[in-house]
Amino acid sequence: MMLPPDPPRPPAAPSPMRTILPNPRQTPRFAGVCTFCRFPLLELITPGSYSGGVPLDWAVYGVPFDAGVTFRPGARFGPRAIRDASQYVKPYSIDHDINICEVLSLADAGDAPIHPFALKATLDGVCDWVLAQQDTSGGGGIGPRTRFFAVGGDHSIAYANMKAAWIRSGRPAGGIPLIHFDSHLDTVDITGGEKWSHASPFIRAVEDGILDPRRMLSIGIKGPLNSARDLDYAKASGITIVSYSDWRREGTTRIDEFLARLGGTGVYLTFDIDCIDPAFAPGTGTPSVGGFSSAEALQLLRHLAGVSKHGLNLIGADVVEVLPDRDVSQVTAFLAAHIIFEVLCLDALHVRAGTRAAP
Repeated sequence: MMLPPDPPRPPAAPSPMRTILPNPRQTPRFAGVCTFCRFPLLELITPGSYSGGVPLDWAVYGVPFDAGVTFRPGARFGPRAIRDASQYVKPYSIDHDINICEVLSLADAGDAPIHPFALKATLDGVCDWVLAQQDTSGGGGIGPRTRFFAVGGDHSIAYANMKAAWIRSGRPAGGIPLIHFDSHLDTVDITGGEKWSHASPFIRAVEDGILDPRRMLSIGIKGPLNSARDLDYAKASGITIVSYSDWRREGTTRIDEFLARLGGTGVYLTFDIDCIDPAFAPGTGTPSVGGFSSAEALQLLRHLAGVSKHGLNLIGADVVEVLPDRDVSQVTAFLAAHIIFEVLCLDALHVRAGTRAAP
């Protein structure tokens, strides 16, 4: 006996999602190709991948490079470790009441090509690679307003992604603003006879007109220095320093003042995992004790949305200096993955508020 055919189903309602993730109730988080936060691979995006086939808001990519380190090597394996840990990052923020995948179109763009033995050539090549990215999807890939999120790798790679963000923003005269989380200022001129290292990305960016030091905020600076002169460049250049001790003593007063002055200007955000106390993030190459706990760091990132109530107008971002060989049970890589999520939340809030239209 033949059964009658099923009645025709009504057409499915358009998905409210701008980023389609695998359903975790059907596809386990330990299955499938490992991408940042389970975002779709850029190369697999098709015109129907996103609602309306709009261009990406963010392309997240790895830079597996650590030839700029001055102490422990191994951060070249950071992108791979963070991808793996990020499989358990979920898209909805309780604190912000926002689902980043409903607001932002996101993709994993793979890894930028690197030259393991050539630091400056790598930085130039990474910047060129970002600038060369084109929409090959027929409507859902890279667009002129797509932001790039670099995952390192050591902190030298921030120069490359910052430069690309500056160029893609129209090369603003005087440079772009920067919010910088770190234990170290990273404005050393020369280390071991070399002008390019993870100790120098921001002094090089200032010299090249990419970064405006008078609109640079360094948060979480701590630890002993080689000399008091290590502070001279930052002081003379007008960099705002809020050390970890300052934050403990004063709270967010100067951070809020900086954000108020910044207004809605596009800003780059860089996060060095070593600003976290190594008790919470042991997997890093230049650990500095006495810093933020994981909860404090996440709380402070969420606070950045508080001054305007509309998130941040981000033009680019990076998370760097995760060293898996020194990690314990993936705690550092897992924290780095959540920091990526928190940073994307700041931009999603900005888009949802209508302060920055989606691309």
